[in-house]
Amino acid sequence: MTVRFDIHDQVGLITLDRPDALNALDIESLKQLRSHLVELRNRDDLRVAILTGEGTRAFCAGADLKSTRESPASYAEATFRCTDAAAAMGLYIRLMDLADLTLFKPVIAAVNGHCLGAGLEMALQCDLRLASANASFGLPEARVGSIPAVSGLHRLLKAVPPAHAMQMALTGERIDAAAALRLGLVSEVIEPAALLDRAFALAQRIAANAPLAVQAIKKLSRQTAHLSDADAQLLTELHWGVLRDTHDRIEGRAAFAERRPPAYAGR
Repeated sequence: MTVRFDIHDQVGLITLDRPDALNALDIESLKQLRSHLVELRNRDDLRVAILTGEGTRAFCAGADLKSTRESPASYAEATFRCTDAAAAMGLYIRLMDLADLTLFKPVIAAVNGHCLGAGLEMALQCDLRLASANASFGLPEARVGSIPAVSGLHRLLKAVPPAHAMQMALTGERIDAAAALRLGLVSEVIEPAALLDRAFALAQRIAANAPLAVQAIKKLSRQTAHLSDADAQLLTELHWGVLRDTHDRIEGRAAFAERRPPAYAGR
């Protein structure tokens, strides 16, 4: 298996495990990653995921260029035809985009080492990003005659100030962990040996909260980003109303009044 899935109480740890290839993503790795995320989504006992890379050299150095270099189909065939060759053309990109999984449980990226190209595009799809002090980030696609193919530029423009996002994409240059923290690409920089411990501490803190409320917050963050304030408020009120009479909201208020830890059930 090139992607491991380990369970720690209510947290699922997903590890890209191709250290000899700097945890580069090939099609088989992406299939395994998506399978683990679907399992996480469907299991009521799991509330948060951590995504990391094996070793300290790389979170993910990008797409495995050896496995994605050639395609037997043209782009037009990939768009309009349903042949095996056409399917292979667009398969990698479709597997990389996780939006179709409708996963509203939070995913924390614990970025250890290089986070480049498809690796950064994967990290940008996570809800929180922590970096080890030796991490580096970049979109080097222009240097090999391509562009970030899975909305990497679009998501980076939302994650950091546009001028910095454009400089990264146009030059293909990397930034280090300190710069990533300064720009807001990551929320914390941690020494490499303590990275996973900090990721688990955050994951467990999130998992202790009401699961439906946590998922509603993530869903709202994705669905309201492009809306006006008025439309965002309408959608927010709808989610608040859905949660109002849930077991967990009643339990949370009761636990607060009784000065005891809440026992959330996810319903």
